[in-house]
Amino acid sequence: MQPLDGNALAGPLGELFSFDPTSSEGECRHCHDSAVLARAVVYPDPSGFVVRCHACGEVLLTLVRSAERTWLNLNGIAGLRVQTVSSPTEQG
Repeated sequence: MQPLDGNALAGPLGELFSFDPTSSEGECRHCHDSAVLARAVVYPDPSGFVVRCHACGEVLLTLVRSAERTWLNLNGIAGLRVQTVSSPTEQG
C-alpha cells in the first residue's frame, strides 16, 4: 500500500476536532522531532489510518472508525501545539 502524507487526515480528524489538526505541530514521543501533522506518513486502511513520524517512522497515532464510533490513539505524540484564534470580541 502506498502511504499518503498527513494531509489525508484533515477530513477524518476534522470530524473530531473544531480545528484543522494537520496544521498543528506535534512532537514525536520516540525521536522528539517536532513537525506539523501534515508532514506525517499516513497509511490508509478501510478501517482507518496508521500515522507514522516522517523522521523516524514510529507510530504517532492510529485512527479506527466503525459505523458506531471512532477510536483515536495518540500514544506516539508527546504533545500537540494548536494555534489559537481570537474571537472577534476578544480582538477589541
